Amino acid sequence: MADTQSSIALNIGSQRVAMAVFEPSKSGGLILKAYDTETILADPATEASRPAQIGLAISQLVQRLKPGRAKVRYAISGQSVFTRFVKLPPLDDDNIEQLVTFEAQQHVPFPLDEVVWDYEVLESSGEKEVVIVAIKGEALDELNESVTSTGLSTAEVDVAPMALYNAFRAAYPGVDEPVLLIDIGAKATDLLYIEGKRFFTRSVNRGGASITSAIAKEYGVPFAEAEAHKAQSGLVALGGGHTEQLDETTAALATTIRNALGQLPAEIARTTNYYRSQHGGNAPKRIILAGGGASLPYTKEFFEEKLHLPVEFFNPLAVVAVGKAVDADRIGRESHLLGELIGLGLRGVGKSSINIDLVPTKVEAARAADKQKPFFIGAAALFLGGLAAWGILNTLAASKAEKLADGMLEQQQELEQVWNPIKAQFREQERLVALASQYTGAESDRVFWLELLQELKAGFASDALWITDLEPVFNYSPLAGEDKSKAGKSIVRGDFPTNSYGASGLEAIKVEPPVSARGARVRQAVADPVPTANAVRIRGFWRDNPDKQTIVYNLLKRLREKPQNFSFTVLDTPAKGKPVTVELKDEQLVKQLESAPADEDFAAPFELMIPLSREVLIK
Repeated sequence: MADTQSSIALNIGSQRVAMAVFEPSKSGGLILKAYDTETILADPATEASRPAQIGLAISQLVQRLKPGRAKVRYAISGQSVFTRFVKLPPLDDDNIEQLVTFEAQQHVPFPLDEVVWDYEVLESSGEKEVVIVAIKGEALDELNESVTSTGLSTAEVDVAPMALYNAFRAAYPGVDEPVLLIDIGAKATDLLYIEGKRFFTRSVNRGGASITSAIAKEYGVPFAEAEAHKAQSGLVALGGGHTEQLDETTAALATTIRNALGQLPAEIARTTNYYRSQHGGNAPKRIILAGGGASLPYTKEFFEEKLHLPVEFFNPLAVVAVGKAVDADRIGRESHLLGELIGLGLRGVGKSSINIDLVPTKVEAARAADKQKPFFIGAAALFLGGLAAWGILNTLAASKAEKLADGMLEQQQELEQVWNPIKAQFREQERLVALASQYTGAESDRVFWLELLQELKAGFASDALWITDLEPVFNYSPLAGEDKSKAGKSIVRGDFPTNSYGASGLEAIKVEPPVSARGARVRQAVADPVPTANAVRIRGFWRDNPDKQTIVYNLLKRLREKPQNFSFTVLDTPAKGKPVTVELKDEQLVKQLESAPADEDFAAPFELMIPLSREVLIK
């Protein structure tokens, strides 16, 4: 998809990994050629598996977007780095590097040889000021391995608040009044104070995960279930009897969210006072919201109520044209989430105001090797020149060429001594990523059914309909027609309710081994391959009511509105022609539905067969 002029931007958040592919436009702006996101679990209990989750999410984005061979610029969260704004004494520009290094030694709470750091001189009409950004070298290298293990190579590493500031400066060029840009992430909120070209930022340890943790504590449920409640039914309660208009359950959830979010305005007030007293800034006159945490309904109204200032959502799309392959409606809905990506894209076309570059160890080594390329090219040119002169100067030229070749051989041997340990580390990295992917895959399969039940529950709109049986199904194709081999087979044994203790409740389904190119069955590494569910059979009853059978179709309609774990489309491969995506009709999903309950029955049965959004391993 990407050509040589394209640039890849990657924003690595605590709960959301987003990727975009840009190319420069003729007007000097950006064209968004591809965009997608992946969600990871921000549960503090799964922090150890976070690098593997990030690597898996990036791999899936690379597979879908196919960004090409352009190097990637990625941003890390402001909470992950140490940031300090320092005023410098009046000195010549020639002495800035030495002076900033001294200031970094004084302010960074780690020895400089243990961190990766960079700085940028800020534009100011008064004293000269720099922003210093530092991160532990080990932490940066670990994150960079999660990125490069997917096949991408690193161009630059930026910090989310700086990328967001670059996007703001490009999208709001005429705004000079004091602005507070609030970027609400999963684990932290970045506060950006902007006055024209003046800039200050601070990260507050409050975000969407804090709200989810409060819900989990209030209701005594796991983090993943609390996150599902927040995403499906969450909103921010407002003052003035706002919750009186809501049902009891939604009102209680909204109040819990308001209480958790209510600590953020106090942090904003403290930061504003610090910015005014220590950096001579002015109080903001305008609030702009960004980040995934700002997506909850009534978040804007909540901050208007608490901060007594006009509030709007961040829209950095003024410098971006949306390509034909990108869903423009989705970009419009998620515009307040695109700031970091657009800021990184501006780095690629030289339109950024702040250029922080935190260089991982491997990237630094690669850049050093690139600097030595002219030397090796020159040496090779001399060598070839010696060979050409050999025909004229004979023995003298041959002697010179031999000496030059010996020198290059020594260089090659020295480089091999460095490369062999690095190659061994790459192999170990691949082994660890494969192992971690098994754990993250198992965790994803574990919470899949819980999320599916939550999605199914959200689709109910009548108490005249209930479910009695939910079965995962193997090898189901809704377009199979009369082909019984593709009609699906239940993975759960029919006598499961009466099984003796300790006996497996799964059917002994035979999974055929794959076929080799010669038509022979490939020998499996395991004796009994485990099947995967690709559909779910839902059985239940509906009782007589004014809507009759419509309540079953209403359930399907509500599930179609925001499908997450269910899929209502399938890929059809005709005998001739390219595969096409087919939207399943209700009659293909409804396998049984009585027209009315029998006279002697309280309710009539129904049966649905719905494909899953992905195949889930059943153990």
